[in-house]
Parts: sequence; structure tokens; C-alpha cells
Amino acid sequence: MSRFSPLWRWGGGALLLFWFVLPLLPIVLWSLADRWPTGDLLPTWGLVGWREAYGDHMVPALVRSAALGLIVAAIAVPIGALAGRALGWQIGGRHPWSAALLLAPIALPPFALAMGLDVLLLRLHIPQPVAVVVLLAVFAVPYTTYIVRSAYAGLDSQIEDQARMLGASATQATRKVTLPAIAPALWAAAAMAFLVGWSDYVITLIIGGGRLVTAPILVAASASGTGNEPLTSALAVAIALPWSPPC
Repeated sequence: MSRFSPLWRWGGGALLLFWFVLPLLPIVLWSLADRWPTGDLLPTWGLVGWREAYGDHMVPALVRSAALGLIVAAIAVPIGALAGRALGWQIGGRHPWSAALLLAPIALPPFALAMGLDVLLLRLHIPQPVAVVVLLAVFAVPYTTYIVRSAYAGLDSQIEDQARMLGASATQATRKVTLPAIAPALWAAAAMAFLVGWSDYVITLIIGGGRLVTAPILVAASASGTGNEPLTSALAVAIALPWSPPC
């Protein structure tokens, strides 16, 4: 049985890849098509979708999405790191329900939350871009905290005590010992927080009032308004391309 295990692993990996890639194949083909007549197996190739996407302010929308993701990550990762340290080394072991409580905000429907807070934010006269960033950071913090919490839970809490016994200060122990040990978790948390800001549609649309045009909003507007499959597919591929695994 063991000699067949590599075959099973490769076969399972290929099947899983096929399962995820197959739904995306028509989108990729449409993004490289001028038209796709009914009944034809393959489209008529062309780049009309990409030319229209470039003229439809695709680049500025992608820049706004990237900026939103970076700002959300810059806010959510430090908060998640502090909360994850407390939960992983101090609270988590004594209170197993802390993880469920931590993820509770994610259970709230974003649409309902955005609609409920929209009126409050308007009355407080908070600028719409600031409100969008704050709300997205609130949604990102549970993810970043949970990721960092898992890293701290798998790390011996006495590692800093040992560094201090060797002459390091508390700050040096944290900066030179603990942070390098949990660096992969911090990068994963940053990627997750960035993705929250990069891919959000509901909160950015409702709280932003349609004035903050990001890439997901551009895709949704194209899909619901123009009926232009090459344009919509080109925009969708442009959003997904940075997250594609390298060949």
C-alpha cells in the first residue's frame, strides 16, 4: 500500500486542483475573447475585455483596493498580535471558549452590520473612507488574532524568560526571540487582513456610499450593468491574479 501512496497523493492533489480551477476556466477564456458565439467550443480570441477594463478605470480601482488592504493590515496585525499573545499565553489555556468568542464578530452578516452602522457613522460625521477602514479592520482583527494565537499556543511561554536569564531585556527578548519565532504567523495574518480589505464589497459599497470605487465594486458594476462578459472577466482575472500560485 505504501508504494502507491505517492500516486494517491499526486492524484488527490491533481483532483483538488482540477476542482478549484475548472470553475475559473470560463472566466479566463472570456477574458481573452472578443466574442464567444453559442455552440462554439472556443471563443474568438482577442483582448477587447482588457482594453475596455483599462479604459474603465481598472488600474485606479486596483490601487485603491491595494491601499485599502494595506491600511487594514497595518491596523489589524498589531492588534491581533497583542490579542493573540494574551490568548495564546495567558487567557487561552484557562478559557477554551475564548476562540469562539473571538470569532463571534465574523458570524454577523456584513450587510446587516453595515446597514446598522451607516446611520450612526453619518450622525457622527465620520469621513466615509475612514469609516470603511475602521469597519474592515474590525472584521480583520478576529482573523489576525486567531492566527497569531495559534502560533503563541504552540510556542513555549518560557522562551522569553530564558532570553532574559541570558541578559536580554524584556524588549530585546520579544523583538529578537519571540517575534522571529512567530514571524510566519504574522505574515499569514497580514495576508489575511490584506485580503479582507482587498476583496470587500458590501461594507465598501454601503459605508463608502459608492464614492470609494475599488476593484470588487468595479467587477460587480460590470457584471450587473453592462452584460459585457469580456470586460467583467478581465476585471475578475485582474483581481484574482495576484493571489494565483506561482507556476
